[in-house]
Amino acid sequence: MENYIRILSDVHYGDRSSTVRALSQLRPLLEGPAALVLNGDTLDTRIGPSPERTEAMRDEVLRFFPQHVAQTTFITGNHDADFTANHLLDLAGGQVFVTHGDILYPDIVPWSQDAALMRKRLADEFSKLPATAPSNLETRFAVFRRVALSIPQRHQSQRDPIKYAIGFAQDTIWPPTRLFRILQAWHDLPGLAATLMRQHRPAAKFILVGHTHRPGIWRRPGGVTIINTGSFSRPLGGYQVDLTRERLIVRRVATRRGEFHPGHLLAEFSLAEA
Repeated sequence: MENYIRILSDVHYGDRSSTVRALSQLRPLLEGPAALVLNGDTLDTRIGPSPERTEAMRDEVLRFFPQHVAQTTFITGNHDADFTANHLLDLAGGQVFVTHGDILYPDIVPWSQDAALMRKRLADEFSKLPATAPSNLETRFAVFRRVALSIPQRHQSQRDPIKYAIGFAQDTIWPPTRLFRILQAWHDLPGLAATLMRQHRPAAKFILVGHTHRPGIWRRPGGVTIINTGSFSRPLGGYQVDLTRERLIVRRVATRRGEFHPGHLLAEFSLAEA
């Protein structure tokens, strides 16, 4: 295949929920692309009980990926809000819009134990700004990233497997009403992403997001396609997206012998040559 860009998201390196225990497991996915985009939540850089561990992982990630794909672009997510200055990326001559996806929700992570706190902090931040601030994409990202960075790590920083499981349940799936918030967030994502495109990238044909850990492809009226690349976490796994000059190709990420490889083809779309 000709030179192409590969896009992945939500590696969550260092979190026990991630199936990536060592970055070396990702090497097969890095063989071939001329450029790599990691679309947010590559790791967790928020305040945690072991800042030295966080810094060590940050250094490891910054060294590893460019060693294998020289042209590597990191995009921020809600877990790594200060990892880079890049919050979005426009590719294929503006046909493809790439952003992590947390900006779609008024509480960043609707299913989180911290959802109400994040909603309040966002409201407080925007109340100090002009009324037009929420509709300005650059301002919106700046506010969302400040608020996301202010929320400390919870179960993500726990290294003991039993304590991690308890913390994960408390933070994500308990009480049971949180399950409904997850399902609602999954349901809402295609419509929210399409609205973001209409407002800020009306000429784009595709939007690539992650964040919700539910991979999927949704074709909307008007020719807009929403692609969620999922994550490297159980149980749903993730997708890779490859962009050539003429094609957008979606494949499942497969696991073989503890390593991650390009999996079976899910969808292929034509791009006007850009």
